[in-house]
Amino acid sequence: MTDTKITLVIDPRGVATVTLNNEEKHNAFDDAMICELTQVFEQVASNNNVRVMVLSANGKSFSAGADLNWMKRVSHYAYKENLADASALATMLKTLNTLPKPTIARVQGAAFGGAVGLVSCCDIAIASPHASFCLSEVKIGLIPATISPYVIAAIGSRAARRYFNTAETFTAATAMSLGLVSEVVDAEQLDSSINTLVDALLRNSPAALKASKQLIFDTAGREINTGLIQETSKRIAAIRVSPEGQEGLSAFLEKRPAEWVQ
Repeated sequence: MTDTKITLVIDPRGVATVTLNNEEKHNAFDDAMICELTQVFEQVASNNNVRVMVLSANGKSFSAGADLNWMKRVSHYAYKENLADASALATMLKTLNTLPKPTIARVQGAAFGGAVGLVSCCDIAIASPHASFCLSEVKIGLIPATISPYVIAAIGSRAARRYFNTAETFTAATAMSLGLVSEVVDAEQLDSSINTLVDALLRNSPAALKASKQLIFDTAGREINTGLIQETSKRIAAIRVSPEGQEGLSAFLEKRPAEWVQ
């Protein structure tokens, strides 16, 4: 990418690393950065060579949430302008949440406000003990509206009823206990822990990973009835006869690596 606020690097294995690179402002985002992130996530989603995406940040903070200058501009917007602005953020979050590749958040520092939404939208989040989290919107008379579906899905409604309202800052250990963070590792082990996860993901069928992620979206919270049973049966039958399903089964039975294993 040419804009230094966001960088995208894709390595030969198909691992895309998207980095927030606005260190001077603690990676706070504004409308331009939100638009750029949406474009980057769409680019990653449509690139058939990308198999895993890591979302990271440079500097002390993962992201301080909304940029101060952006907030000043928004404070003068009318309702219609505010709605368009919020919709752009909502679109970016949905694009990340539904990205059809496994996503890992690398959280090395503070994640406040909308940044908690970014972490919640990733499939896996690995944090260092230096990471901290805060849903701070109510302190300034706002609510964490656009990020709420993803944060509630990550931490549950009970915890949301506390942290949405208290605006407390909580630790990486608390974030892990809530389900927002998958693991907390020493700062010097952050990259090696993520690489271990990436290696595990690269051993798996890209088509099956995409289908598994969609399966979660489509079945979570639904009643286990005849319709759902039939639907899930059709899905496993379809993937068994797919090219990657056939290759995976053959590789397993023949005790050899599947063709997607590098």
